[in-house]
Amino acid sequence: MSGIPVLHAEGDCIARAWENAMLTLYQSGCDIQTEYDKPEDPPSKDATMILIVSDPLAEPMIHRDFPGGFEELQEYVMEVCEGIKDHCVRVPGDASDTRWEYTYHQRLFAYEVPALDTTDQIEHVCRQLAETPYTRRAQAITWKVWEDNACYDPACLQSIWCRITPRGDRRVLNMNVRFRSNDAYKAAFMNVFALVRLQQAIAGRIGKLSGRPVELGRYCHMADSFHIYGSNLPEFEARFLGAIEKRTFEQRTMRYEDVRDMMEEARPAILEKARRMARTS
Repeated sequence: MSGIPVLHAEGDCIARAWENAMLTLYQSGCDIQTEYDKPEDPPSKDATMILIVSDPLAEPMIHRDFPGGFEELQEYVMEVCEGIKDHCVRVPGDASDTRWEYTYHQRLFAYEVPALDTTDQIEHVCRQLAETPYTRRAQAITWKVWEDNACYDPACLQSIWCRITPRGDRRVLNMNVRFRSNDAYKAAFMNVFALVRLQQAIAGRIGKLSGRPVELGRYCHMADSFHIYGSNLPEFEARFLGAIEKRTFEQRTMRYEDVRDMMEEARPAILEKARRMARTS
């Protein structure tokens, strides 16, 4: 294939799907430079990736070799699903404000358009699907053409699309997520884990609105550029590939159920940390 390869990886659980995606990328991705490379950096390993988790809540959910800890994972879930860092977003048009360009939660739950009301896109998605489960219009976007085309750090997550399908006498929520750019090694596992938690929240909200339970269907994670930065390749090869050679899948992964309480116990410290983050530049 000429150009950036289009790759596919799948797994029954988050941990297996992410691991399979990483191996597929490393084996079949192309070599290409990025805007963030230093002169001495080798090219990144890159591909367009379609990653499917067939049963998002199946254990083991956690891969031990994602770069981060349990508290960091919990913090990221709270950032995406609860908006604990929305106060860190800069004021648009204020050149002196050097805070973040966005948070995913702010773009999804409080999308702002000049001269219009703020829109809670996730609530809108839930109400659409509660009324018409098979609609093809239940989506939320993050891109703001009037800001992101020229900003230094535009949103990587682009859209979330949901649809409910029957499974026997039950209903399941399928979710598609699209990233324009996704750091496969340093960020993708946490992205998938947090967005599956959001999928779970959306299913619960639809069930409450409709009066009928909704279970989780498959999760599809699509990235236009799914990459391992060249500067991170030595660490990836030593840590991730090294673990593949030395440990079984069971030894490389962990049940979320076994660490859930520990992660939840970190919530007060995480909230305090978020509160301490600067509200002004």
